[in-house]
Amino acid sequence: MCHSVLLQRALLRWPAIVLLVGGVVWVALYSLLYPLSVALLSLLPVDQRSPAGQALQFFLYDTPKVLLLLTGVVFVMGMVNSYFTPERTRAVLARPGVIGSHILAALLGVVTPFCSCSAVPLFIGFVQAGIPLGVTFSFLIAAPMVNEVALVLLFGLFGWQIALLYLVMGLAVAMVSGWVIGKLNMTLYLEDWVREMPRVDAHMARETFLLVELIKQGARAVREIVGRVWPFILAGIAAGALIHGYVPENMMVSIMGKQAWWSIPLAVAAGVPMYANAAGILPVVQALLAKGAALGTVLAFMMSVTALSLPEMVILRKVLKLRLIATFTGVVACGIVLVGYVFNALF
Repeated sequence: MCHSVLLQRALLRWPAIVLLVGGVVWVALYSLLYPLSVALLSLLPVDQRSPAGQALQFFLYDTPKVLLLLTGVVFVMGMVNSYFTPERTRAVLARPGVIGSHILAALLGVVTPFCSCSAVPLFIGFVQAGIPLGVTFSFLIAAPMVNEVALVLLFGLFGWQIALLYLVMGLAVAMVSGWVIGKLNMTLYLEDWVREMPRVDAHMARETFLLVELIKQGARAVREIVGRVWPFILAGIAAGALIHGYVPENMMVSIMGKQAWWSIPLAVAAGVPMYANAAGILPVVQALLAKGAALGTVLAFMMSVTALSLPEMVILRKVLKLRLIATFTGVVACGIVLVGYVFNALF
């Protein structure tokens, strides 16, 4: 309790110093993760070269690494996202005459904290604000698939080249898919009660934010998001550890290697019934790649899990008729398959 009170007082008096010290501590902890995991493994009664040893090494290193990366990016984006409220997002997209509305919608999807659970209220709000259906879908596709967590974890695990290409290709899928759905003119396949809702004006309220309030918003986001998803992250890392330690490399190459051309559509189809966030699925992606799976195949699997999950389809059924849901799923799935082949051709 005493430490909490002291921290609150320091935050109120010197918010910039608290933020700086927190950043230094984060960097120091991140730099120590690998030697600490090796030291901890050496204390355990297991051969480090055995399958069990390799699995434990993966788990002991990736668990704090992913959680630390997630905490850092959620904190920073929690500060940023205090600006991008649903009302403000609708106001930006509802502006008449905006050039490149699909581009803007997809980019807003990257920096906003919305997920499957908020799909229906967001969709209703966008329709009421008069935002075109295709633009709405560009946002709804980009928000879960190309979010800031996925990008930072990809950067931390695989490097900036893969993170950048994933960003570009993911935005392309969101923009083109939304554009195609808009051109198909499928407004009639909204549920009747959604089409009949009265239109409302979307406006952008002027707000100012103090640094101490932004820091509190970031800390609140960490408590809410990391506190909610950490069990799924541990489950994903455990699955990745088992793959890393026990799955034979030649078997993975034969199933998900570049030569298995059919593996990409199969991976997309397998990912649709699942539900996981990017933080939970990336350790599995890392383990699959280490065992010889093709990059495009595993990233296509990841995209389908985050952008085309069955739970989101069930939620969207409240506002969309089956034909529009089927069209949305088919268009996005084709885009993800194409992205998988592009990645496999380049890497």
